[in-house]
Amino acid sequence: MSHLIFRKDGTAQGVAKQRLIETLATPDKRIINDPYAERFVAGAGLIKILGHRSSVWITKKFAPGFHEHLISRTRFIDDLIEESAANNTEQYVILGAGYDLRAHRLSLPLSMKIFEVDQPEVQARKRSKLPPEIPNLGNVTYVGMDFNHQSLTEQLLKAGFDRNKSTVFTLEGVSQYITKEALSATIQELATLTTETSATFFISYVDQLLVDAPEACFGLGYPNPVKMAKTITRLSAKVGEPWISFYTAKEIDVLLSENGFSLTENTSLAELNSVYFSPVGRTLPEEQIFKLEHFVVAKSSLT
Repeated sequence: MSHLIFRKDGTAQGVAKQRLIETLATPDKRIINDPYAERFVAGAGLIKILGHRSSVWITKKFAPGFHEHLISRTRFIDDLIEESAANNTEQYVILGAGYDLRAHRLSLPLSMKIFEVDQPEVQARKRSKLPPEIPNLGNVTYVGMDFNHQSLTEQLLKAGFDRNKSTVFTLEGVSQYITKEALSATIQELATLTTETSATFFISYVDQLLVDAPEACFGLGYPNPVKMAKTITRLSAKVGEPWISFYTAKEIDVLLSENGFSLTENTSLAELNSVYFSPVGRTLPEEQIFKLEHFVVAKSSLT
């Protein structure tokens, strides 16, 4: 049964689960709000009964900082997209969208055309769970593709992507699941697609140190970081979505610069802890910090 539940969307469900948990916090304490996340989470009813505090406590018993890590990533991208919309960015492309619901839960202008790119099977499940009255539904174009075997340029242009309109791209929680060759090809295509206009690109990546020196991917005093690193990668593989690609900061910087993007920010929960959690009285102690994944923003030379 679990195989069927997690087939091709195990991690998408996992991220949606953390969004649901965070949404259960009181408005003065929560970092993000996703009123639709529960539709994509097995066992959502039990989580709602447990509530925010107990659900976060349970998550911490398994992996301290895991919940806050995913929520900081979510909020970081939310802020980027809302800033892009305020600056009149005309297109938003969500690469590997999974159960991302920013098109519906953020107050984005109808003038911003949204493209969601992912595997057709995942998109079909997602669309079947969306309520018919969800905001901004008519402004979303679903683009089905396999990152390892299909051309992003071809699929986006078929779907109505305009090369002359300013665009923000996000690739959240995807780079570790695809080959380095596939990621390089994807970034090359983004550069080609936006030669005539400005572009902003968000990418998250898992640090090579998770393999070479796991202790460096967690805060000082984190409980058994080597074991945690192995557990995380093992569980991902168990649900059919193994981590196959890890990167250094220099690798990412070079990959972006070779394709005309300038890296403007590289951060993680270690820095965002004080930005998002401290103001609402939820500062994580150093021994609960997750920093194995980095959040990067880059801009094209025309931006």
